Amino acid sequence: MRQGITTLLTAAVLSIGLMSATAHAQEAGGALTQAQAPAANFTDEQLQQFVDASRELRGLIEEYNPRIQQAPSDAEKQSLMQEANNKMVGVVESKGLDANTYGAIGNAVQSDPELANRVKELAQGTN
Repeated sequence: MRQGITTLLTAAVLSIGLMSATAHAQEAGGALTQAQAPAANFTDEQLQQFVDASRELRGLIEEYNPRIQQAPSDAEKQSLMQEANNKMVGVVESKGLDANTYGAIGNAVQSDPELANRVKELAQGTN
């Protein structure tokens, strides 16, 4: 179960960070120079669900990170991590994705500049 917590939190943090990084790169006139990875076969609907979930996950991460860091014991940290994970999985599922698909999209966005641009465009289109 701890692996699932770590994977979901990592995917959430990475996806949120990537959306910010791609926005900053575009603002600076730069381009992503990562090696071109094979395009993932995610639908626009799945990518929109990913964007919507990422927005909500950002709030949960901002809420739980300080609480976890300030927890007085490892047991309380574990309890808070489990609570956060349950809420995060609920958010992802409420948007129509499962945690594995969300994580797969997050990983693919990290390695595929074209996919990262699609996600960024979807995120900008729903502001």
